[in-house]
Amino acid sequence: MSCRIVVLISGSGSNLQAFIDTLHGRQANIVAVISNRDDAFGLERAARAGIPTAVLSHRAFADRASYDQALAALIDTHAPDLVILAGFMRILTAEFAHHYQGRLLNIHPSLLPKYPGLHTHQRALQAGDHEHGATVHFVTEELDGGPPILQSHVPVLSDDTPESLAERVRHTEHRLYPLAAMLYANGRLRLLDGRACLDGAPLAPSGLRLDQFETDTRGHFND
Repeated sequence: MSCRIVVLISGSGSNLQAFIDTLHGRQANIVAVISNRDDAFGLERAARAGIPTAVLSHRAFADRASYDQALAALIDTHAPDLVILAGFMRILTAEFAHHYQGRLLNIHPSLLPKYPGLHTHQRALQAGDHEHGATVHFVTEELDGGPPILQSHVPVLSDDTPESLAERVRHTEHRLYPLAAMLYANGRLRLLDGRACLDGAPLAPSGLRLDQFETDTRGHFND
């Protein structure tokens, strides 16, 4: 049975488009795209692909907890195997993260555990880092603190700005995130005893490097 995925968005949905192009109707089916903003362009991307959409505005709720409860209820109507945060600009409650423990993924624009939170590209430049990237991780109650699964690495160039560095990282995200979801959909990736595991074996604390994994025949989308 194909893996059922619900994707949460707040904006343009570029990572959503990568999922549509590489996974939808193949290793998995995106059964719904949900946004907290009705002007999110990702909703149009989903509609073009024939994927059901819904908007649940956080502004209609008194607090974060009541919103997350309603969001979880909406998600659960689609009976997902996997929930993906793709530019969903909300800090989730511990209760929400626990409800979807082991089947909730996020991507963060840094090489975690470096630079959780915001302004990651500026922080990497200010620190003089020679390497930057993105991390797909399981979501836990700790903000950007869940076990890493895959990381992409890009060089930091001498003339980089936060914008140019962000664009280079974003380009790798569109390979990185669908690959992690594909591994989950194929039953190879799971959260076991609090650790990200591939084929039953725990991953390193920083997860797998995308460039190394892509050279391994196990990482091919056609496996």
